[in-house]
Amino acid sequence: MFGKCYVTATVDKTGNVILLKRVLIVCVGNICRSPTAESLLRRALVHSDIEVSSAGLAALVGKPIEPTARAVLEEHGHVPDEHQGIQLTPQAVSEADLILVMEQRHVSGVLNIAPEARGKVLMLGKWQDDREICDPYRQGKPAFVHAYALIEEAVHAWAQRLAR
Repeated sequence: MFGKCYVTATVDKTGNVILLKRVLIVCVGNICRSPTAESLLRRALVHSDIEVSSAGLAALVGKPIEPTARAVLEEHGHVPDEHQGIQLTPQAVSEADLILVMEQRHVSGVLNIAPEARGKVLMLGKWQDDREICDPYRQGKPAFVHAYALIEEAVHAWAQRLAR
């Protein structure tokens, strides 16, 4: 005999049922890629109740978004929120319903912190054949422009799936 199974869901502002409430985006330093993706995904999901945040596996805690990353966002018409690098913690992993990472090795990094997160840690580039998005830090503006383009494409694919 099996017991009852209850599934809780949230209803967003438009009446759609959402199973994900919190998305956490992770990279290494939390000053380039993850805050860029956070800004883009938050904007894409503005009409939903999904919360988007970011953190780093080896965060530059308290540091603002890297100036070139910010400039590239602004050149594409985005005004990023004020940002300070945040270290990834077991609590942040636990509170997230979905964790999106930039590189395959970040999956292992998250699971080293919180093994119970297996199954909710996916690549940001999942819908582009699990494409990795390399770190542009200290590589010049072309690297940031390239990373932005990859992040934008990946975020668009996720937003289409999450905003249903």
